[in-house]
This record gives sequence, C-alpha cells and structure tokens, in this order.
Amino acid sequence: MSLVVAEDITKDYRVGEMIVPALRGISFEIEPASFVSFVGPSGSGKTTLLNLIGCLDAPTSGRMTVAGADVGALDRKEGAAFRGANIGFIFQDFNLLPVLTAYENIEYPLLMVQNIPVEERRRRVTALLEAVGMADQAGKRPDQLSGGQKQRVAIARALVTSPKVVLADEPTANLDSKTAHTVVELMKKMRDELQTTFIFSTHDQKLVDEVEILFRLEDGLLASRGNGEG
Repeated sequence: MSLVVAEDITKDYRVGEMIVPALRGISFEIEPASFVSFVGPSGSGKTTLLNLIGCLDAPTSGRMTVAGADVGALDRKEGAAFRGANIGFIFQDFNLLPVLTAYENIEYPLLMVQNIPVEERRRRVTALLEAVGMADQAGKRPDQLSGGQKQRVAIARALVTSPKVVLADEPTANLDSKTAHTVVELMKKMRDELQTTFIFSTHDQKLVDEVEILFRLEDGLLASRGNGEG
C-alpha cells in the first residue's frame, strides 16, 4: 500500500483580486521507506506540495492521502494531531530553538505532541543523539554548533516521534558539499534502519544526485518521474 497518494491535486492562492494556480492537477504515489525529491525551478510548486503532504495546507481540489488519511479533510486540531503522530520536518535554516540544548531540541516534540513518560523520552533522545553522532554535543546550544551539527540535531528531532514521513525543504542548501554528503548519507542510514520515508524539496544538485526517485515539476505540473542516482 502506498504511503502517500496524490489524486489530481490542484492548489490556488488568492493574491488581491487574482487567483494564482500553484498546482494544476498532479497525481503520484510514494511507497514506504522511499528517498524522494521534488525538483524544479522556483514557483514550480515544490514547497506547496510538501505543505499539502504535511497537512499544513489543504488542496483546492483533488485528494491527498498520507498513511491512509485524507489529510486535506482534517480540521486544524486533527491536522496537528496527525502531524504529531506521523510527520517529521527538517528545515533549510534548521529551526532549532536557540535557548535549548541539542538534547532539549530533540526532546521538544515529545513534550509538545505526545504524552510520553520521562524514561521513554530519555531513551529515544539518547538513542538518536548516538545515531546521528551527536552524543558528545548533547549539552550544547545551537550557537555552539556548526551547520552540519545543527542539521544532525534537526534530523534527530524530526525522527524522535517515530514518524512515517519526514519532509525536508532544502535541507542541504546551507551546507558545504562534504557536509551535505555526510548529512544525506545519515538520512539514508536512518531510512534503512527505521523504514521512514524521506521526501525533499530542493534545487540543490548535491541532494538531487543522492535521491532514489525524482519528481520534476514545471509550472505546477508533474513534468516527469524518474529514478535518481542514489
């Protein structure tokens, strides 16, 4: 059974008196444990699609199903609960909370969205710190970490709720080539171990070269689907 199914998805935005189409009827399926990216020029609809999969927005028409749920039909409260249980996010600028340590940043989603006992929180956070190679940096705040270290923490934070899907918008854009490669290999390792699906939106050739499936968007349409080089 496919993990993500998009059926004839459209998305329009109102700008003043104008209706601007961002997506013009897109259909695709993504299987569990995939390593996938949407690619295309700015304005092609990549980030819009990630927002729809992450139930941060709803399609104008069509149906988006994630882990068996019609996410476009969820209300605000239902959407928040669904994200907390099923979806992790990784951001281009890391979005770590500056006043929290690496450990606390990873633990934060467990405190916000799931009623998890302290011992279980400690077990999950410690295991992920070790998995991403940051156990020795657990007590440092983001301003004491390099870009690559911050992204490792962000990956661990995205995975701590055991999501079925991790959505990542330009996760390597602010990293040098060597660090980007290391971070991508880490995400692949976590995908293999946890069977989590990673879905990216990117222009970054460093990431495009590593993914296994590419969906190419142009002007809000799915121009092609192909295998990547990863």
